[in-house]
Amino acid sequence: MKSHHNDINGLELTTFNDGFTLSYHSRLILRHDSKAPCLWVGAGEADIEMFRGNFSIKDKLNEKVALSQATVVARPKGFDVHFTRGEAISATLTISEDVDHRLMLTLKNDTPCHNRIWLRLAAQPEDHIYGCGEQFSYFDLRGLPFPLWTSEQGVGRNKKTHITWLADCKENAGGDYYWTFFPQPTFVSTQKYYCHVDNSCYMNFDFSAPHFHELAFWEDNATLRFECAPTYVELLEKLTGLLGRQPTLPDWVYDGITLGIQGGTEICQQKIDTLRRGGVKVNGIWAQDWSGIRMTSFGKRVMWNWKWNSELYPQLDERIPQWKREGIQFLTYINPYVASDRDLCAEAAKRGYLTKDLNGKDYHVEFGEFYAGVIDLTNPDAYDWYKGVIKQNLIAFGCSGWMADFGEYLPTDTVLHNGVSAEIMHNAWPALWAKCNYEALEETGKLGEILFFMRAGYTGSQKYALMMWAGDQNVDWSLDDGLASVIPAALSMGMSGHGLHHSDIGGYTTLFDMKRSKELLLRWCDFNAFTPMMRTHEGNRPGDNWQFDSDAETIAHLARMTTVFTTLKPYIKDAVAQNAASGLPVMRPLFLHYEADARAYTLKYQYLFGRDVLVAPVYEEGRSEWTLYLPQDHWINIWTGEPHHGGDVTVAAPLGKPPVFYRANSEWASLFQTLKTI
Repeated sequence: MKSHHNDINGLELTTFNDGFTLSYHSRLILRHDSKAPCLWVGAGEADIEMFRGNFSIKDKLNEKVALSQATVVARPKGFDVHFTRGEAISATLTISEDVDHRLMLTLKNDTPCHNRIWLRLAAQPEDHIYGCGEQFSYFDLRGLPFPLWTSEQGVGRNKKTHITWLADCKENAGGDYYWTFFPQPTFVSTQKYYCHVDNSCYMNFDFSAPHFHELAFWEDNATLRFECAPTYVELLEKLTGLLGRQPTLPDWVYDGITLGIQGGTEICQQKIDTLRRGGVKVNGIWAQDWSGIRMTSFGKRVMWNWKWNSELYPQLDERIPQWKREGIQFLTYINPYVASDRDLCAEAAKRGYLTKDLNGKDYHVEFGEFYAGVIDLTNPDAYDWYKGVIKQNLIAFGCSGWMADFGEYLPTDTVLHNGVSAEIMHNAWPALWAKCNYEALEETGKLGEILFFMRAGYTGSQKYALMMWAGDQNVDWSLDDGLASVIPAALSMGMSGHGLHHSDIGGYTTLFDMKRSKELLLRWCDFNAFTPMMRTHEGNRPGDNWQFDSDAETIAHLARMTTVFTTLKPYIKDAVAQNAASGLPVMRPLFLHYEADARAYTLKYQYLFGRDVLVAPVYEEGRSEWTLYLPQDHWINIWTGEPHHGGDVTVAAPLGKPPVFYRANSEWASLFQTLKTI
């Protein structure tokens, strides 16, 4: 046995008769010998079918071979490890550091026909694992595989439920626990290191085995980066130093609720007037149908032609500045596709700005009873043209924000301008879409004034997506696709480097006799008052759902919770500023600040809101009290003033008073105390 050291700080490689170990700052990263190799290679052919953003993915695997022999060659700064299986099959692992002194592992298949890699990273049975983008069903990922592919999140997302079965029968749309708009090949281990993979191919991170994590790459190469830190807070600072951080939010975001309204200028005015008379703090209108509507069997859909529809919204150009003077921002909607039967698509086609099919013709995707062309964001001219659409039709029009929707629908059989396979570009696509929106703001000097929010993402979204939202939850109480699912989604996003997250108040998806109840809307409102942004959505079938103005009691509830939210403005702004400065998410898992508390690592349905507020949303129907866990500290019930010191507690949880606690020694204690009187 021989240990090899070099100039890479913290790196130690030890060789023995038929293998080696690689450690980094005392964390065992790789363990290899001929009987338990760490590397496999192979050849496969992807079988990927898409229907309305839902994917069926299979691998026609021709070969998978363990590379049992390894030869280590030392270099001045790192090592090369040559893996072989006989003379015909080989791969090379280069161990080095990047320009910012992170550990970097670069894998390359040496056999041209091999386009698959499986790498096993060393693990300990007691490890917990977090991240992999936005995960709705699990926060601790240990014990399960997580395929990483951006797609629709699925309706139900649990193969044991009736709703998921119905959605699968209808459109293969039920989904499973790992379906997500925002996957990311990044995980954080409780050994206090992160691993990030640079690639954008289809991957599967399998955390099932007790002694290793198997990472599968559908490509002939992979680049992994690692960093370690003594605390999780410092580790997230390093991770977001690699990935980028979101800037602070426009100040108006904290001044109330953004009302999702459809139906035209006067309906917007009527609803604003009604809610303001009821004492609701309103900061904006989000009118997704500003460009018109298309009715389908799914429900009311937006017309995908990104310009003001003056028939549905008469005098909107005059009303927007009036509303703005009254403190009401106007927000709209856009996505990276253009309806095939409208003029923007015709213009894009004429300019050659749409992606192509295999015959060189414009590719049109079926989106549910209508088709749309895909703007080729890899074509610099098309990218700039579409950025111009955002600048002219949204920013110059006076919009203060928009939903930058979709991004996960790139078909794998379309042909792109940059020549890269759409299978490889598929995951990267939503980050490219985020960059297009970000640059439109940057180039018009509107960063910090205008907000766009997204559901789809990938590596790079941290730099460009100003705010994420959780997508299309069911208007129900289900754990995997209802109110509860948004909490692990926010926490996993935070551990993946994106610290700004919110959700549609009341959910969105209304199918199979689902109807949003009054209680669900009010509970979701309670929860969203303790997130960085409050925003409602009518849902895809507004007439079936309880709405924010359905009765006077609901309006009064919104008045109370928007007052709670606006009262917390300086505290929330401070938490958002921390995220911008150091990558510390606004909604945080408890273990970020209570590392020694074993229970903190198992909790996925409660969170810290900033450093000093603990929130445990009620996510079950018909509850009047709620049991939660408090780590050891001096806690005060924010509604009653009752002190607690930790452990399991059961508290009254009426509507409008969700279980929320603050730290007694917080510098914000006097602000929190004022909430008792609201």
